[in-house]
Amino acid sequence: MSETTKAAELELRSDTVGAPLAVEVSDTMTEPAPRQQQDFVGKSPARLAWLRLRRDRSGIVFGLIVFTYVLVAILAPLIGSIYGQKPTTGHSELLNNSGQPTGYLGGMTFDSNNASKQVHVLGVEPQSGRDIFMQLVYGARTSLGIAFAASILALIFGVIIGVVSAYVGGWVDAAISWFVDFMLAFPFLLFAIAAIPVVNSRLADERGFVSVPERVATIIIIFAAFGWMATARLVRGQVLSMREREYVEAARAAGARTGHILFRQILPNLWAPILVTFALTVPATVTGEASLSFLNIGVVEPTPDWGRMIGNSIIWLQSDPMYTLIPIFSIFMLVLSFNLFGDSVRDALDPKSTR
Repeated sequence: MSETTKAAELELRSDTVGAPLAVEVSDTMTEPAPRQQQDFVGKSPARLAWLRLRRDRSGIVFGLIVFTYVLVAILAPLIGSIYGQKPTTGHSELLNNSGQPTGYLGGMTFDSNNASKQVHVLGVEPQSGRDIFMQLVYGARTSLGIAFAASILALIFGVIIGVVSAYVGGWVDAAISWFVDFMLAFPFLLFAIAAIPVVNSRLADERGFVSVPERVATIIIIFAAFGWMATARLVRGQVLSMREREYVEAARAAGARTGHILFRQILPNLWAPILVTFALTVPATVTGEASLSFLNIGVVEPTPDWGRMIGNSIIWLQSDPMYTLIPIFSIFMLVLSFNLFGDSVRDALDPKSTR
């Protein structure tokens, strides 16, 4: 075969092979279908925090325990009407000659087949015969009421002081920081032991009687006066980093006043650490109030209170240990639940959290 014939054959073969390939490629090379747009829904910081908290099982469990305590404290009168007893009603018929409850574990009974014809699920108090369950229910109202009121006042005062100190700066910041350090070094418990009786003596009438609202108000003011420093230092540190942010500079350049910048630009971005601080302040106030009542300085008879219940039960520890263990366990569970729930809230509000 000549070279001319071979070249013609190769050219014909390339044409016959290349043509179908060209047609096939042209048929398969179609434009890609437009991708469907996906709707992305943005989530607020509160929504993201709630999603993180929902994944934390321990946080949900302890949050439910805290909610139960608060609900019991709010609905104490309703619970008393359903239970059929009052916290101050005594049942001397359930006590023996030495003042100790008759029956099992301090007079615990789940039916009305007893001398009082009523149910006592946690028994009765020695010597007074009052129902322990109702003492706990109304004691929760006393302790949580004082703790929430004092914590809210301390929170408000601490936030204001912290924001003003960090934003103004200069000698104002130096003076406030020195005063905060001085107050943190002050022995709170010793001051409360010394100050509360003096204040109550000023409030007493001619018979030496101080009303329950006056005693409660004194305790709340004392706790609020010594509970704002940690919040002030935390808020001060946060504001020091926020006052140089772009949105603050933009508001300042737009002519916004100081009050607007502080309470409309900076303060709304501090709700996460403020909420965590509040969740950790309440249990500390509960234990502090119980300590004062244990020493017979805080709430006194006949107002129900957990600390006073523990104080009254010490002399009956050997003969009726349940009278001591029940209020101790109640305070323990409340403080533990608040602390662990506060930790879960802190982790949920932290955008860098790995949980």
